[in-house]
Amino acid sequence: MAEAYIIDAVRTPVGKRGGALAAMHSADLAAHTLRALMRRTGVDPGAVDDVILGCCDTIGSQAGDVARTAWLVAGLPDHVPGVTIDRQCGSSQQAVHFAAQGVMSGTQDLVVAGGVQNMSAIPISAAMIVGQQYGFTTPFAESPGWHARYGDVEVSQFRSAQMIAETWDVSREDMESFALASHERARHAIAEGRFTGEIEPVTLPDGSTFAVDQCPRETSLEKMAGLQPLEPGGRITAAVASQICDASSAMLIASAAAVAEHGLTPRARIHHLSVKGDDPVWMLTGPIRATKHALEKTGLSIDDIDLFECNEAFASVVLAWMKETGAPHGRVNVNGGGIALGHPIGATGTRLMTTMLHELERTGGRYALQTMCEGGGQANVTIIERL
Repeated sequence: MAEAYIIDAVRTPVGKRGGALAAMHSADLAAHTLRALMRRTGVDPGAVDDVILGCCDTIGSQAGDVARTAWLVAGLPDHVPGVTIDRQCGSSQQAVHFAAQGVMSGTQDLVVAGGVQNMSAIPISAAMIVGQQYGFTTPFAESPGWHARYGDVEVSQFRSAQMIAETWDVSREDMESFALASHERARHAIAEGRFTGEIEPVTLPDGSTFAVDQCPRETSLEKMAGLQPLEPGGRITAAVASQICDASSAMLIASAAAVAEHGLTPRARIHHLSVKGDDPVWMLTGPIRATKHALEKTGLSIDDIDLFECNEAFASVVLAWMKETGAPHGRVNVNGGGIALGHPIGATGTRLMTTMLHELERTGGRYALQTMCEGGGQANVTIIERL
């Protein structure tokens, strides 16, 4: 099968809720990274076969196929199409998969994959809320077919995070220690300038430059211990959950033919891509099954992987995944994760992969594996190989 190569990857700094990027139109937010990607790679934008962006809650500024709109807003050729996809939290990671599959099939040569989310402007689950205002019930949990299969059971990411903590014996203290490490790692990475090369600074309306992630905090175990749980008697608090934020990210995926034709230098190769489903009521356990499948499929072991990115939707998700897979914390989310850096849903997949690629190069590792839990009990896994 033909190979798919990562040519470059770029992202905006992540803006906290109500922060630097809150007032930015989602199309302009995505356009910023698309322009930067084309400039950094030096590729003729007219040679791009497709633009695939992940985005959830595609209403308002994110409606009307924001991938297509963002490309046009960026001033790029109007003959290049765009498509917006929604695999919940894994939307832009799936965009990479679709891009790579297009290249590996031989039907495409240059594909942009990325994602965008302005969660300040359009809150999570906004599409469901708007639907209810127009008289529609909740899309899945009120479906007669859903009830026939799963019964009258609460479906909630918070409940799932709590169930995982209880089942895998992950204490609140365990999660708070993990969350503190996430913040400390992110702040250390920022101080060392580890993110500088992957970030495309944004010029704000007041003329100032936004170039540093806003979400990492100076916190402590004592501060975390003082927070009330999200559910009475529960273990999950805001401190051990990912932060609401705004960002965009993008990558260029190319075939061997495109590499030769355009004189490109690949930075990594897509070694493996897959997606698996799990129990949708548990919702967040998918990375366990998906990671085990990916390792079995490739013949690689945990010891063969130099870096891991497992999205920190909740600390319990990553801690349970580490227990099941044996992935050591020392190689997992080494520059912090969603608890510290935020989880801009549609953009997270390529945000994580952008950071993972740069860190793989910085440390000289060979393989890196990325996975994340996704709505509906799903999980993507991508393994990349540094070149």
